[in-house]
Amino acid sequence: MQSTSGQPNLRGRGPDSDVVMSCRVRLARNVAGFPFVNTATSQQQDELIHLLKNILLNNDLDEKLHWVDLTQSSSRERLLLVERHLISKQHAESEAHRAVALSRDETLSVMINEEDHLRMQVLAPGLQLEDVLTRINEFDDLIENRVDYAYDARWGYLTACPTNVGTGARFSVMLHLPALKITNEIERVRRAAKELQLAVRGYYGEGSESAGDFYQVSNQITLGKTEPEILGEFCERIVPKIIDYERHARRLLLEQNLSHLDDRVHRALGTLRAARLIGAEEAMRMLSRLRLGVTLGRIDGIRLDTINRLFLEVQPSHLQVHAGPGCAGNELREARASLIRSRLP
Repeated sequence: MQSTSGQPNLRGRGPDSDVVMSCRVRLARNVAGFPFVNTATSQQQDELIHLLKNILLNNDLDEKLHWVDLTQSSSRERLLLVERHLISKQHAESEAHRAVALSRDETLSVMINEEDHLRMQVLAPGLQLEDVLTRINEFDDLIENRVDYAYDARWGYLTACPTNVGTGARFSVMLHLPALKITNEIERVRRAAKELQLAVRGYYGEGSESAGDFYQVSNQITLGKTEPEILGEFCERIVPKIIDYERHARRLLLEQNLSHLDDRVHRALGTLRAARLIGAEEAMRMLSRLRLGVTLGRIDGIRLDTINRLFLEVQPSHLQVHAGPGCAGNELREARASLIRSRLP
């Protein structure tokens, strides 16, 4: 597995990266002639794994992929992939014969036998969904040239969950919204998103809670619209409004409550630099406040990508890579605090 510096959502160099941590386009596809994963026998799952492995590791593909058999992986190895947003929690915990194929830089991942036969995604830092869509479509075309997808002329791509039928495309952005949280406006954003038929999820997607004031926003409608139509509405109208809303809240903090903002930011920095024991939840909360201070110019000498890397490095499985697999309890909290202090001298 690559170092955390290779993760696209950790570099913080993409467009609008003060608010948008990363963006993703995911395509759901199923192979014609095979039952959906939840109704397939173990033999059928194995046959599909063998078929798709041969296709995905084909030297003719532009993308050179690394194959990980999740059935043979340890729970810690699977959790590492979840923490890197390369597989879902459902994929990590499933009993099916499953795998994931990864590009060298981990910007492309292909989950095999998750809810659908293929869940392909491309990640990028900041807001650049148009480029991400182009790349995932090019890769999807290469796969479709080698295998027949389950497709209906009227309904589009057929998927295990009806909400993905049609294009099978999900556009999502990971947004850092600390100012909206501080000003108690985040629930208004949730309500507005629901009215616009958007899904607002936590740091690890479906079924997870917000951590570090991060929220994953994605489209819920994939039927009846083309990918460019969904992208246009999502990327040109919806996401920019949320970004503007967060930036407006940040300006209000600067103009109307600067001492409160600085106190919150510098207390977080002091805690992170001094703590000897710190849990993951508190670390994420303090790092969120520090990130807000850095993006607003209230803290000097700390790079945004340093904070972005720490969001990943303080997660349990990544921390165990740093401190040792047997590290747990207070030892883990101590290792987390030590790691943060070394990054924020």
